[in-house]
Amino acid sequence: QVQLVESGGELVQAGGSLRLSCAASGRTSSNYAMGWFRQAPGKEREFAAAISSRGGSTYYADSVKGRFTISRDNAKATVYLQMNSLKPEDTAVYYCAADPAISNNYVPRRRSDYDYWGQGTQVTVSS
Repeated sequence: QVQLVESGGELVQAGGSLRLSCAASGRTSSNYAMGWFRQAPGKEREFAAAISSRGGSTYYADSVKGRFTISRDNAKATVYLQMNSLKPEDTAVYYCAADPAISNNYVPRRRSDYDYWGQGTQVTVSS
């Protein structure tokens, strides 16, 4: 079992920045690929970004590419999502997720790939 706790969500103006954190506990988090998903009101949960277990590979949704950066610090068992140039359409609950890594370069992108989820943190971007 892996427990995930997100933090860092808040209200921010358009054009601003936020950094979300996801603290993992339980089984060794460095054995897991990690991802960030988001869910806006009335919409399906969608993929935002993912990172391999050692941090060597990343993947981004087109909607966030060039603005968001995913990173991880395995010594701290924490994954981050740096969000810059935020837009009102980035408003959503952001969820952290973990998936057992099948290789060091494994970067899962589908919601169904992930076994463990956090409770989410709200990000609101005002125009």
